[in-house]
Parts: sequence; structure tokens; C-alpha cells
Amino acid sequence: MTPVLEARDLHRHFGGVRAVNGVSFQVGEGEILGVIGPNGSGKSTLFNCLLGQLVPSAGTVLLDGQDVTGMAPAVLNRRGVSRTFQLLQVFPQLSARENLILAGQEHVGSRLARLFGRPDAGLTAAANRMLELFQLTHIADLAAGGLSYGQQKLLDAAMAFMAGPRLVLLDEPAGGVNLTLLGSFRERLRAMNTEAGATFVVIEHNMDFVMSLCTRVICIAEGKVIADGAPEAVRNNADVIEAYLGH
Repeated sequence: MTPVLEARDLHRHFGGVRAVNGVSFQVGEGEILGVIGPNGSGKSTLFNCLLGQLVPSAGTVLLDGQDVTGMAPAVLNRRGVSRTFQLLQVFPQLSARENLILAGQEHVGSRLARLFGRPDAGLTAAANRMLELFQLTHIADLAAGGLSYGQQKLLDAAMAFMAGPRLVLLDEPAGGVNLTLLGSFRERLRAMNTEAGATFVVIEHNMDFVMSLCTRVICIAEGKVIADGAPEAVRNNADVIEAYLGH
């Protein structure tokens, strides 16, 4: 079966610094792949190469077998690739529901239709379903800027799913989320994986979160993949332990 996402010998250099240095991996249909590694290992640079924020110095990115190397983020988004960022992308003055509607509008009809069509582009029902899935119905009409950081993180993730993406890349989803919400967040992501069939790639520093969420984990150190396998096998890998202890 053709992988949903494949990186082939990706490189990204900044002068003499090899931030990504020959990374190759595949992500299968319905998989939740975790990407871990010590600070400065090249994780964020890799993400940005996959998502079109950076053009790789060499190598290939494939989406469903098609070469998408260096394609702009907006083009990849229209092809079914969505993402979250370390920095929240919610609009603080809009309600939670309005944020979701806005996130979905780019994928509904033509620009002209959006200009002269219904203000909600017919997305209120879909936004309500997403609020329910992420257990945010009780704050649907509250301004996003007044929500707790953890609630904003949940909303940010829900926005990434509004267009029914084929592939979602989550950048530090657990960062700053308190323990009370973290378990709920993990269960919501699992539900999106099982119920909506979404495929995930997750960069995360919270080892317990990534190990309990992901079906497979790769570890990157000094721009290279040093381990790839089941979560527990990667956690106990001698090279992975050394990479973290060395930092």
C-alpha cells in the first residue's frame, strides 16, 4: 500500500549546519507517528520541510506517492494536509465556534461563493460536531482569548480537523496543557484517529504523552533518524537514551 507520507533522504542545510541530514521514513494509512529527539535535533526543521515552510536542500517529500517537495503550505492544505503550531493560531476575539467555522471556510466552494454565500458557509453543524468531539460544547460561544491555555490547545487541534484532512501534523500538542486536560486531549486525538481515520505525525517533548498516544515512534538526533519502532522499543533504545543524556 502506498504510504500517506514519505520522506526520502531529506536534507536541509543552513550554511555548514546540517539541521536535517538524510532523513527517510514512511507514514502508513491511519498511523499515529511520534517524532522525538533532544532540543536542537532537527525535528522542527524536518516538519517545516515536510510542510513547505522550508524547501529541502536535497531529498523528496511524497504525499500518497506524489512528489510534493517544496510545495507551498496552502497548496498542501488543499491536498488534505493540516497542521498545528507550537504557537497557538486561534483568533482571540472570535468565539470557539467562529474559530472553527473560519478554519473550515477555505475548503468550502469558490472565493466568490464564500464572499456572497451564507456567513457561516454552511459550516455551523460541522463546527458543532467538532466542538462535541473535542468536548468543547460548553465554551462554544465564549471568546477564544478568554479560554484557558489547555482549552485553546484543544480548540487549535479541532480547527486542524475542520476540513476532514487526510494527514495532520501536530507540533508540540501537549506543550503547556495541564494534566487534567492532557488525558482528555489524548483521548480526543485517539478518537479522531479511529472514528475519522485521520493519520497523524506528532512532534512532542512530553515522553509519556507521545508514548501513550503513538503507534510508532522515530527519534532524531543531530539531524538523523537513530531509532524507529514501537514506542517502548524506542524508549529503551541505547542510542536514544544516550542522545537524551548527552543533552
